[in-house]
Amino acid sequence: MMGRITYYPRMSKDEVIAFVEELCTKIKSNTLEAPRQSLAIADKNTDQLIGQVGWYWESKETNWLSAGIAIFNPEYWSDGRGYEAFGLWTGYLFDAMPEIVRVDLRTWSGNFGMMKLAEKLGYTKEACFRKARIVNGEYYDSIGYGVLREEWNALHPQGFESDLKK
Repeated sequence: MMGRITYYPRMSKDEVIAFVEELCTKIKSNTLEAPRQSLAIADKNTDQLIGQVGWYWESKETNWLSAGIAIFNPEYWSDGRGYEAFGLWTGYLFDAMPEIVRVDLRTWSGNFGMMKLAEKLGYTKEACFRKARIVNGEYYDSIGYGVLREEWNALHPQGFESDLKK
């Protein structure tokens, strides 16, 4: 089992409570942002929360964003859920934001599952920033992947969701 990744700070209990309360208020008042900044990943059969997808701007001026995924429980890694969730998320981002021409994904060199996921989805390895991440007190490279809109559309001409039904 992998240890805690230390390059993203954790929210305090009070911050988590405030975040959840804010989301509940937005849901009840139907004021969630569009396009969505993040979505929960839930088990289809139990509705149990198992992860989250999200995105942030690398450069809003050039319509360059980075997307990510977190599956919280390692028991759900390598079972196709991340592939489905991140594939749907990538398709959503391209559909919801016609101005973007690419989606980035960043990970660290010890996260073999994430690198495999990126490549399986058609992302291309574009960057390696040496010793840029610290995990369990050790330095790892930061790895960047990207997929262009035209590449995504060529891989999934009917949309990623329709490919899942095959």
